[in-house]
Amino acid sequence: MFRELTALTRREFLKLARNPQAIFTSLLLPLLYLLLFGNGFTFNPQAYVGPGPGQFPTLQLALDFLFRGAPSYYSYFACGMVGFVAVTASLFLGANVIFDKLFGIFKRTRGTPAPSAAVFGARLIAGATQPILLAFFVLGLAVAFAHIPGLNGLHVTASVTPLGAIYVLLAIVLLSGLFATLFLTFGVLLDVPQTYFAAVNLINLPVLLTSDALYPWGTMPAWLQNVSQYNPVSLAVNVLREVLFGSSAYPYGPAVYLLGLLAWTAVLVVIAIVLVRRALRPLE
Repeated sequence: MFRELTALTRREFLKLARNPQAIFTSLLLPLLYLLLFGNGFTFNPQAYVGPGPGQFPTLQLALDFLFRGAPSYYSYFACGMVGFVAVTASLFLGANVIFDKLFGIFKRTRGTPAPSAAVFGARLIAGATQPILLAFFVLGLAVAFAHIPGLNGLHVTASVTPLGAIYVLLAIVLLSGLFATLFLTFGVLLDVPQTYFAAVNLINLPVLLTSDALYPWGTMPAWLQNVSQYNPVSLAVNVLREVLFGSSAYPYGPAVYLLGLLAWTAVLVVIAIVLVRRALRPLE
């Protein structure tokens, strides 16, 4: 199985490398978000500092309340964009499977001696690699913007240790793998593109909108804060923000949030294995 998995994974990477238009557009979208959305929307934490009701005695307490310790909304938003990209970049993985079904490519692949686990695993490895690389591209770009006059950027205010860097890597890999598995499973189970996009939008938008990827934490109503803390996107983004900005605004350390994200990923992978095996069984 390892030989088949390696060969099929190599083929998936070659397909991606031979499509420079897709690479360009995938890089352009987060660039536009960081330039336009992040720079266009601002929240003034100083307005929350003062002696009045609902205000805080110091700016740091206001930052902890609004942005979970981030020094500005842009820094808060930039970490959220890492989670946002990890989700949205995985959307088309299942659609590619459906289109391959329509053109007979998937059937021909299934007609080879390669087991279904290798067929699914190759697409998962290649498909999850793209959002992982995009997430780091977004993170690096946001940090670079901080050194360009006239632009907002991500300012790292904590000392990032080697362990913290490992936490960030694991959070991005787990989140990308989670949603790549989810959308790829939908692609295997469904046959109509319209049905697929309706299903993934039914999941994609609620997941993103109930996370703290984009919304300032302190402006959320209490019920949304309660929902958000169990959201896998929030769990991954919390790890990044704790590592980059410090943990004073968080009740748990990054390892706890990683364990929650790992639990989400493990449950979804088990469900995906059961469903994909059942869906591909007649072809074996």
